This record gives sequence, C-alpha cells and structure tokens, in this order.
Amino acid sequence: MEMLLALDAGTTGVTGVIYDVEMRSRLRAYREFPQSFPEPGWVEHDANDILAAVDAVLAELLQSPQGANVVAIGITNQRETVFALDLESGQAIRPGIVWQDRRTADRCEELRDSEAADRIRSLTGLVIDPYFSATKIEWMLAHDSSLRERAAAGWIRFCTVDTLVIHHLTGGGEVVTDPTNASRTMLFDLDRRAWDEGLCELFGVRRDWLAEVRPSAGDFGETSAEVVGRKLPIRGVAGDQQAALFGQGCVDAGALKCTFGTGCFLLLHTGAERVESRRGLLTTLAVAGDGSSAFALEGSIFVAGAALQWLRDGLQLIETASESEQLARSVADTGGVFLIPAFAGLGAPYWDAGARGALLGLTRGTQRAHVARAALEAIAFQNADLIEVLREESGLGVQSLLVDGGASANDLLMELQASFAQVCVSRPRQVEATARGAALLAGIGVGLIRDPSSPLEMREPAQSFEPALRESEAAQRLVEWRAAVQRVRSAE
Repeated sequence: MEMLLALDAGTTGVTGVIYDVEMRSRLRAYREFPQSFPEPGWVEHDANDILAAVDAVLAELLQSPQGANVVAIGITNQRETVFALDLESGQAIRPGIVWQDRRTADRCEELRDSEAADRIRSLTGLVIDPYFSATKIEWMLAHDSSLRERAAAGWIRFCTVDTLVIHHLTGGGEVVTDPTNASRTMLFDLDRRAWDEGLCELFGVRRDWLAEVRPSAGDFGETSAEVVGRKLPIRGVAGDQQAALFGQGCVDAGALKCTFGTGCFLLLHTGAERVESRRGLLTTLAVAGDGSSAFALEGSIFVAGAALQWLRDGLQLIETASESEQLARSVADTGGVFLIPAFAGLGAPYWDAGARGALLGLTRGTQRAHVARAALEAIAFQNADLIEVLREESGLGVQSLLVDGGASANDLLMELQASFAQVCVSRPRQVEATARGAALLAGIGVGLIRDPSSPLEMREPAQSFEPALRESEAAQRLVEWRAAVQRVRSAE
C-alpha cells in the first residue's frame, strides 16, 4: 500500500507522521528541540537542533515496515522564523530568529510612521510587526558585516524553516519555498506571487538572496540517499497554519479553522477574493483544492499552548501540559484571576509589541488551580476576540469552528472556547491537521490524490462542543477580559 510521510517542523519539536492514502495515521514519531532566550524578548533556534530532530524522526519512520511503502514527503513548518543559510558550507551561520522574537520592535515602530507603511500593507497584506521575517533579516545584516559580504558574493540565502529542511534533505540541491511561507516574510507581493523589488530594497535584501518560490503542491526536489538513506520526492510544502487549513478540508471560501499550538491561529479561507481587514487581521495566502494559491484572513495569537508550557517549565505548577485540564476542573472558576500571556507582546487584533504578560486579580485565596484555569481561559478569550472581529468584517454569522493542534485535545479548553465565542466547536478524531495537510499536498503533488476531500479520514464525524453560557454571560466575560488586557498594553 502506497503511503505518504508528513514532516512538521514546529516551534518546539519535529513531528513525523506516515499516512495511508485514506489519510489514516499509521505511524508517528516526535523529537523535541530547544529554544534559547539570550536577552529579554529574544527567541532563537540553532538550525542544527532542528535538523537533528528532522533526521531522527525520518530515520525512525523510514526504518519501520510502514516506511518501506512511503512514496512522497510533504513538509510543513513554523512560519516567519528566518535563518542565514551559507551555501558553501551548507550550514546556517548564525542562530535563527524565531517568529516570537521582538528585537525589531523599535524598527517596526519607525516603519509604521513612515511613508512605506501603506505600501507594505497593500503589497503584503501584513501589519508591520517584529513577527514577520523582513526586519529579522535586516537586523542580521546590520549586526554582522561579514554576512552582507557573503550574501553579496552569492553564498547566503535568507530562508524560512521549510527551505532550511529541504536544503538539508536534498543534500544542498534545492533552495526553495512555497507561496504560503513567502507570504509571511513581508517581502512578497500577494497579487503577483513574487518577491517585490521595492520591499527587498527597503530592507536591504536582494531578491537573489531569497529562495525560489514553487507551488505548494509541486516539485521541491528529492531527498538525498546520503542524508535520508533513499531518494524520495518532496511534493508538498506549506506553512503550518495553511497546512492545517488544508488538512481540515478548508479549501473553499467561508471555511474557518483554529489551530491550538504554541500560539493560536485562526484562518478564514476567502478563495480567489482578497479581503482586507480594518481591525488587525492579516491577509495571507492559503491553498486551494488543487494545491494552487488562494487567499485567507488570519488572526495570529502568539501565546496559547506556550502558556501551558510556562506553567510547566517556568512556574512548575504542573508536570505535564495535559495535567492542566484536571487541575483547572478542580475549581469552578478562576476566582477573579486573569492571565494575560503577552510574553511576546500581543498579536491580533491589538498588535502591541510593547505589551507584557501579567497575572491579575490575585488574592490570598488564589491557588495553582485558579492560575491553570486562567491560562486556559486566556487562550479561549483571545480566540473569541478574533472571532468577533471576523464576524464584523466578513459579515458572516460564524456559528461553527473547526479546531486542531495539540492543545485542542483539552476538553475543558474546547468547552470554554465554545462558550466564550458562542460557536459550536468541532474537533476531528485526529487533531494533527497540520501534518495531515502536508501529506495531502504531497499526495496531490505526486498524483496519488486528486481531491483533498476524498480520503475516508476527511469524512469522519467530529466531536462537538456547544456553548454552556448564555450569550449575555459570554459578552460580560469578554468585557472583563478586555479590561484586563488594557492594563498590560504599552503606551504606544
């Protein structure tokens, strides 16, 4: 039986899944890798850590009995994170700057007040924020004179994680990306589907310092036998949130999903129509049913599952992230506690890089269970904010929400999400829609799958969560949440 392998190079680890042609998961492997935080607001990756995790996951999967039947690979990845790849050595020559990193906040503030602001928004669909890749590349060039010299000599490519992984797997043979990843750099013209010369010039980058852009369901080369052990075609690539949208079967205008991962990412597929937001949502590229490009509106929340990791690693209130549900259920409410997880500023709809996290409403009666419940509520509140904006800007009722990602396995979080956003939450049996989307793209790219909705797994019924609060009660809780958020906003 022919099978497809998906690699998901995320923010904290690499997941690999082997699927059959009906999109049933047959084998899974995972390796975690570290992040580093060299200064407040800085977040970095060592490329070698990511690639070592990729190699370990691939070895485990391909050496299995199921691995012998793999015919193509699909890749999905954390977006916006950027590396300086040295083609001569095949290595990233400095730490990668992660999407959560805020070191370019001052530069972004300058750009927001400049004549270039409107042009950036109109070409890229993005707000000006440290989240995106362009100011990260500009920072690298400004702080390493040898880097510009190497780039000018033709040896450097600034790349996102998908390109880093593909370059490694192909033995240095390919330096390529796809439109969904390119659309997150703040250097890509959404309408022309091309790197923009003017934007590149603004940030001190040449277009030939960037990866070649190929269709999401397309030819990204083949793996090197020396690196992987065998040659396999790489036929699907998409940024993680667009892959999740595709993996949920959202290929037509009006489809809506939310991925609960390190952050939360709400995407509304808008098809061939480019829809602009007035309240901080992003216009970005997604994938149509045939693997070609389409448009979407996106709301990006920087800290979601990462808040639970912080409870585990930072405060040591829990031993595992999954423990948060049982602990939070041990109390009826948060006791008035709000966690504002602005550890990396606030994303949509606020886009406040200067905001910082806070625990508010603490009393002598506050227990760790209240804090755990406040963390879950914070995730649901942030998404409810975005859904309210989508309702206003799209004119759609938005009565249902497809969910995926690791944190969506938390039943209490899904119950809270349904109540706060006043939607029916639908969770598929397999919550790894990101990997599934990458596998589907590879299946289409290699000609094994014609219609992304045809596999049996895509037609399996989902588990539903209905609102437990009345609409007026949910509205009051959102008022309280927004008041708490205002207390951590920066003065900008």
